[in-house]
Amino acid sequence: MTNFRPLHDRVVVRRLTGEEKTAGGIIIPDTAKEKPMEGEIVSVGPGARNEQGQVVALDVKAGDRVLFGKWSGTEVKIDGEELLIMKESDIMGVIG
Repeated sequence: MTNFRPLHDRVVVRRLTGEEKTAGGIIIPDTAKEKPMEGEIVSVGPGARNEQGQVVALDVKAGDRVLFGKWSGTEVKIDGEELLIMKESDIMGVIG
């Protein structure tokens, strides 16, 4: 990813692909699939400022696998890749 750096407490997330079929083996068409709520952090901002004006670093870093809310973030296309930009507070937790 070139020429994009998130600001403040924002992160850039790449969605991880969802399952193509159910546990019973039924293939799910793209139109019926829910978008995955799991992703990998691509880039993070420097952090938000606290009440004293100090920058507080984020708890996540590039490469972390995370879970986020179903409607979290803003979908963007950067260098032809579909990514999400969201605030760190939209992330529910780190996997692993």
